[in-house]
Amino acid sequence: MAVEQGSELVKVVILLAAGVLAVPLFKRLGLGSVLGYLAAGLLIGPFGLGLFSEAGTILHLAELGVVMFLFVIGLEMQPTRLWTLRRQIFGLGLMQVVVCGALLTALGMAVGLKPVVAFIAAMGFVLSSTAIVMQLLEERGDTSTPRGQRMVSILLLEDLAIVPLLAIVAFLAPAANDGAGVSRWVSIGVALAAIIGLVAVSRWLLNPLFRVLARAKAREVMTAAALLVVLGAALAMQWGGLSMALGAFAAGVMLSESTFRHQLEADIEPFRGILLGLFFMGVGMSLDLKLVLADWPLILGGVLAYMAFKGMGIYAVARVTKSNHGDALQRTAMMAQGGEFAFVLYSAAAAAGIVEASVNAVLTAAIIISMALTPLAVMSLRWLLPAKPEQDMDGVDVAQDLRGSVLIIGFGRFGQIASQSLLARGIDIAIIENDTDMIRAAAQFGFKVYYGDGTRLDVLHASGAGHARAILVCVDKKEATSLIVELAKHEFPLTPVLARAYDRQHAIELIRLGVDYQLRETLESALAFSSAALRQLGVQEAEVAEVAEDIRRRDAERLQLQLCGDISSGIDLMHGGRWTPAPLTRPKQSGQALNEQAAEALEPGGSRPPDQSEPGTDAARPG
Repeated sequence: MAVEQGSELVKVVILLAAGVLAVPLFKRLGLGSVLGYLAAGLLIGPFGLGLFSEAGTILHLAELGVVMFLFVIGLEMQPTRLWTLRRQIFGLGLMQVVVCGALLTALGMAVGLKPVVAFIAAMGFVLSSTAIVMQLLEERGDTSTPRGQRMVSILLLEDLAIVPLLAIVAFLAPAANDGAGVSRWVSIGVALAAIIGLVAVSRWLLNPLFRVLARAKAREVMTAAALLVVLGAALAMQWGGLSMALGAFAAGVMLSESTFRHQLEADIEPFRGILLGLFFMGVGMSLDLKLVLADWPLILGGVLAYMAFKGMGIYAVARVTKSNHGDALQRTAMMAQGGEFAFVLYSAAAAAGIVEASVNAVLTAAIIISMALTPLAVMSLRWLLPAKPEQDMDGVDVAQDLRGSVLIIGFGRFGQIASQSLLARGIDIAIIENDTDMIRAAAQFGFKVYYGDGTRLDVLHASGAGHARAILVCVDKKEATSLIVELAKHEFPLTPVLARAYDRQHAIELIRLGVDYQLRETLESALAFSSAALRQLGVQEAEVAEVAEDIRRRDAERLQLQLCGDISSGIDLMHGGRWTPAPLTRPKQSGQALNEQAAEALEPGGSRPPDQSEPGTDAARPG
């Protein structure tokens, strides 16, 4: 018997349990939370264990998750931010969407799909998985690099593209054939009126409303108002004949510059996360496993063909926009899949009667399989790329015969700050860096940085290390730092070498290599941070400085003990949670003598100290 005929609470428990168990497992396997939700829905759905027989009911409720997702995306789309990234978003991103969309639409028509269906199928596959790509960028530490920023910009454009695509689906929906149907132009006019009304309300009414609610200081009312804004905007667009998601997105954009933006996002986030996860589970339930198994050669072949054609488009756009071969291949492997918004687009197209249910099932299965193949595609890069990605040397000068009083090796966040004191005193510096993207970024701020690998002795000679007054090693990899220090102290023993240490063990290693000065990269920043915390707690400035100096002294002493012993030496010098016999507070009154001997001891210059009092008596007792 299906669960729908039982208790409603049992259904809720099963849904939550499936998500709670599947998502951590899939994230542990490196497949992402989206695939976890999809697998959980497939397992408990009508084509799995059969615990739920009607996935459409859950999907209808879970569409609110997509609505809230687009509202949050709208909140992130401040007009100022869009203008700053306009070239990468509307240049690179739009070019990739158009090129890949054209290729995949042509492929769909070539295999016999109707033009409209081929277009919908192609555009759904063009929208890469934001969840998967962002997770991969985070794991590889590329989110803030120029390469990663380009991919983030493309994802941003693809997130924006879902809005006009949903509007296109609504426009392409077959019109009613009964005589009472209104004309298409009237529908367009109603839709435009809904958009204009929503913009007006968002711009002139919502901010005053939230200011009034904020004065009431009722958190639950603010949460209710946030939900009212999202659902009200969605309902207004639905009445206007457009997508609910479009209304939520428009409301988000209008409120993106509001002072209440962060509060709105925080209030919506829990509902968005739960309902969006429920949406993915509903999609998993709707996956017809029998259909996939019956046509698996066709579906798998279609997935590989779509990924190959989309990959060709991504690679071509990357090369045209002057990305090197390695970056282009990485972007291709990470973005060749379909994404979460394809489910939204395909569901809307199926509901509008543009795509048949069987075609929707095949397209949904293709997206899920492409997402599952993405980690394998990224792993295959190790055979397609050299161990170290090639550098784009356009506009980069190689270090050769440099002359500078100080040589700085590495010009990341640490080296940039370290250079400021030297430049402030007019000291001539030479800077080398082995990341060409960083060199070009530094040039935008007026720094002349040369390309050079400090771990090579010939590069050190060419960079002027032999006649430099000091060498500053500011690279962020501890193995490279150790190698540079070893080479410099061996080849240029009279030149002072100052190095950035990664942690305590690395600092000990550098000292043993003969470095003249080392500093752990987080030591002073953490001390400054904790000192600020003490000031906030009301500790006097003199005591704050005294505490910081005491910690530095203890740290230096412990480091010396560790050089002679092991990493656990000097641990008793650390402040910790161990109990020490000390008074918790100072006595508020002076001690009172209870006998003659104690009185003499308490007097200034007394002849007898308190510890020489006679046995059996209390020398002094606090009052």
